[in-house]
Amino acid sequence: MALSARLWRFLPWGRGSASGLRLSAGAAGSRGTCGRWRLGGAEVVGNPEAFRRSLLFSALSYLGFETYQVISRAAVVHAAAKVSGVEEVLAQADYLYESGETEKLYQLLTQYKESEDAELLWRLARASRDVAQLSGTSAEEKKLLVYEALAYAKRALEKNESSFAAHKWYAICISDVGDYEGIKAKIANAYVIKEHFEKAIELNPKDATSIHLMGIWCYTFAEMPWYQRRIAKMLFATPPSSTYEEALGYFQRAEQGKTYLKLHNRKLAAFWLLKARDYPAHTDEDRQIQTEAAQLLTGVSDKN
Repeated sequence: MALSARLWRFLPWGRGSASGLRLSAGAAGSRGTCGRWRLGGAEVVGNPEAFRRSLLFSALSYLGFETYQVISRAAVVHAAAKVSGVEEVLAQADYLYESGETEKLYQLLTQYKESEDAELLWRLARASRDVAQLSGTSAEEKKLLVYEALAYAKRALEKNESSFAAHKWYAICISDVGDYEGIKAKIANAYVIKEHFEKAIELNPKDATSIHLMGIWCYTFAEMPWYQRRIAKMLFATPPSSTYEEALGYFQRAEQGKTYLKLHNRKLAAFWLLKARDYPAHTDEDRQIQTEAAQLLTGVSDKN
């Protein structure tokens, strides 16, 4: 309405007869006739109809430009509000995660499961997995949540391949799915898991969790029993392999202490197990690691 009013003020015939377009007696004839006519207090020679059309075209062009500006400003405001809204949800989600509110976090993030934002999606993958790990989650529901988590992690990676967290949680979720797909799929997935953990570390060399999980990968294959190695060789020409020394280069938490135990360095094992035991727990899985570290630490103390 404001734009219409502005357009109307720009058209002389919209201002009333006192200042409008007034034709002289000889100028009001046929459509193409030129003559003398008055615009406001000035006398003009020419075709009034052509002038009227030109003026109208200019006014409409101005209206179009004004509309474009209004729409552009509205789009910028909408985009800014959208970004602000995402950041607010992320802040709330991080607060709930740090507080150990696993189910509340999942309920919050599932409201945005159709989001195209990688930061929201990998957090939703993590939340889905954490709910799956809860002791009160049924086996059937756990399986659904594990696959749901993988789907969210995959979408996060598709939206942003430069997100170290998306690579990390994609690797974790693939590992979880392997529990339902048999030994062959699990071994095949091991290559993919390693690739994404390594990519996560490359993108963020300071992320202790990715380094820790890469250590778990190495430790797992260093400790693989001989019969599993034989099965792996039957399925793959070059199955995944690693050593305790390689794992030691990655470990940061509980399994680091395990590795020192395997290498018969009890003093360093006790040091890292103590760190693992006292590390803040956010999920049930974290608490399980703390319990395991405490049990291993007791064993180390008894033998000293």
